[in-house]
Amino acid sequence: MPETRSQLASVGMAKDLDKGNRRRVPEEGEIEQETGEGSSSDPEAGEATMKQLGWVIGHHVQARRTELGQTVSQVADRAGISKGMLSKIENAHTSPSLSTLARIAAALDMPLTALFRGLAEERDAVFVKAGAGPEIIRQGTRAGHHYRLLGSLRGQEHKVEPLLVTLEEPAEVFPLFQHNGVEILYMLQGVMDYGYGTQHYRMCPGDTLQFEGDITHGPSALVELPIRFLSITIF
Repeated sequence: MPETRSQLASVGMAKDLDKGNRRRVPEEGEIEQETGEGSSSDPEAGEATMKQLGWVIGHHVQARRTELGQTVSQVADRAGISKGMLSKIENAHTSPSLSTLARIAAALDMPLTALFRGLAEERDAVFVKAGAGPEIIRQGTRAGHHYRLLGSLRGQEHKVEPLLVTLEEPAEVFPLFQHNGVEILYMLQGVMDYGYGTQHYRMCPGDTLQFEGDITHGPSALVELPIRFLSITIF
């Protein structure tokens, strides 16, 4: 029996819906991306997380492969995946399945969890607005000498203390400092001579001086005022 016009229209509509529902078939070793309602309450946040995940994994894979002196082809063969797939993973152009990552980790002789190291870690940061850092008193602090703390951050092994030092008044006697750790000076404004042990360095804007803090050190002559420099001590 010949099909009616309504039946033909229904068939055409079904074909159109079928075309609209077709998705790219993921390659071997890839994860099929979920779409539709319920996949993410915030699509943009989910996409950003997946992108970050891809970059973290790709970085660790490439870094470890380079450390071992292996080529993409060699690692891909050991992992049982294609060279193109491994290249896509290193460049964060695909989302590999967990089983694929396990094979890659084994090929690189590293724990699977190491591929996710650094992902979404929460660590402290110190932000200080201009002029908002507390002024501290240091040995030899006097009128016209200002030490402004720009923050203090203690890691698992080290503590970092950045100071903005401003010297506006001349002085005939300068205090000498001595402490643990390493100190870095970066000259911002003015000119001064800075002593370190028996040596003296003429410091101008843009100059940097790095030294061990357990040797006596400090300004020996203020040549051009005002003087401003950044002091960073790592304990």
